Amino acid sequence: MEKSDEIREAKDILQALIKAKKNIRMYPENNPIYVKTLEDVFIRFKNFLDYRDGFKLYIKQNSISYESEELYYSMEKEDNLALFFFKDGLRELTFKKGLTRNELEEFLKIIAREFDREEIDDDIVTLLWEKDFENIQYVVDEAFLVDIDDEDYETKAEQQVKEQATDVSDLMRAYADGFKEDDTHQMAVIPLTERDLQILVRELEKDSSSKIEKLVTILFELVYQSEKQTDVDATFQFLRNAILFCMRHGDIALVNRIMKRTKDIMEEPSLKESGKNYFRMLSQYLGSDDIAGCLAETLDSSIEIDAHVYEEFVGFLDKNAIQPLIKYLAELKTIRARKSVIDALIILGRKDIQMVAKGLDDQRWYLVRNIIYILRKMADKRATEYLLKTVRHSDIRVRKEGIKALGELGGHDVIQTLRECLDDADAEVRVTAARAFGTIGSEVAKKIILDKISHKMFKEKAFDEKKEFYEVLLRWKDQAVFDFLTTAVRKKTLFGRAKNDENRACAAFCLGLLGRKEALPDLQSLRESGNKLLQDFVHAAIRKLEHDK
Repeated sequence: MEKSDEIREAKDILQALIKAKKNIRMYPENNPIYVKTLEDVFIRFKNFLDYRDGFKLYIKQNSISYESEELYYSMEKEDNLALFFFKDGLRELTFKKGLTRNELEEFLKIIAREFDREEIDDDIVTLLWEKDFENIQYVVDEAFLVDIDDEDYETKAEQQVKEQATDVSDLMRAYADGFKEDDTHQMAVIPLTERDLQILVRELEKDSSSKIEKLVTILFELVYQSEKQTDVDATFQFLRNAILFCMRHGDIALVNRIMKRTKDIMEEPSLKESGKNYFRMLSQYLGSDDIAGCLAETLDSSIEIDAHVYEEFVGFLDKNAIQPLIKYLAELKTIRARKSVIDALIILGRKDIQMVAKGLDDQRWYLVRNIIYILRKMADKRATEYLLKTVRHSDIRVRKEGIKALGELGGHDVIQTLRECLDDADAEVRVTAARAFGTIGSEVAKKIILDKISHKMFKEKAFDEKKEFYEVLLRWKDQAVFDFLTTAVRKKTLFGRAKNDENRACAAFCLGLLGRKEALPDLQSLRESGNKLLQDFVHAAIRKLEHDK
């Protein structure tokens, strides 16, 4: 493909996203415009990704680029897609090969929300993180997260960019130039920004950090040479204090070096068992409330922590760190900090799953939801017994997360609980349960969904819910599902015709997605259906099947 053609297709995709953002907001899921919009965007992505591994967008305040080519530019404050992403901290957005229709639809639903008008606690980044898309990735700059209600956003954003460009050499040059000015000239005093102060503090602490490291080396040597028990006790207290000092100043890398030295010493065969016990206590101290509190403060700040340094630090933690980390997880303010602690708990939870599960008893719904997420990502079937109770939680968001987790863990024990969730009072919970059965993907799960759709009361449900249930059947794509869908399309009733036609529309939609052209005769027989909804979905299915020739 020529480069110019590639850029043109990239621009077309972006324009389709802009159009979809409006249409998905305006029309319900059963509206033909909604369906056509989703289909159009998905086909554009599919065609583009057929020969690419991904579609990566680079986001600036007023522009969006692809491979250094500017695809979009706007200086407007309203209906500015670049600013819409930028103000919530998004800097890169990547759609990977393998992007599914469901992922794209959920993504469009997120960006279609009117964050400035609806009462929404979460921002775009939080919603993307919660969806945990497999084929949609993003990069966030936490330092630029702003309040979307801030009228003076542009001025502040420009000031932040200027501050970000400041470094120590700029400051020193500014001070030097100031001294060259004539004493009689009046000078404006410009206060240091928070970032300037952080740079200066880091410069001042470089010297103290090297001294601390030298002190630690001496302390380790003293451990070997101390003859009295009181001397050993005092030395280890100094080592604890050194770790605490480093954590308070965000120097996790130095803590790692201390712990690595500790680990190496513990493995020395010449060291007495009593000495090894001291080093074990030092390792336990790393999981104390004091250290966890310092870690939380560092993660919530603007201090940049190297991913490998943080990963190494988590590797030194033991299961006693679980409870303190859960405590601070509930208090963290930034998404980045919460994600870092959650990642640590996913690793530590494998050492003591019961300790993590205790967090499910907390009264704060958002913490319980995070604990469920942690147990889900641990992918340990032992979590099932703790998660079963979450589907009865008073908060819908918690119930949905619990159902999703049970679906991913699978197993015979979750089937009955998820079956009961299909009758939940809330439609969102029922749909989540149906999707969970699709995730399980067993023959038993398929039969449960087929039975639910076949029930005489199913046709009375809202169209959106029925469509979701039918789409779950696409998880199997076997002959039994194909036969079920064709039977549903052909079904006619004398009474309740409108509701039955909704079922037929859902079945037609799924036949189009199955991609089996044997369905074309049945679909073509309904081209002139008197029901507008059924007719539109039949036409969309036919176009899909003919397009895939």
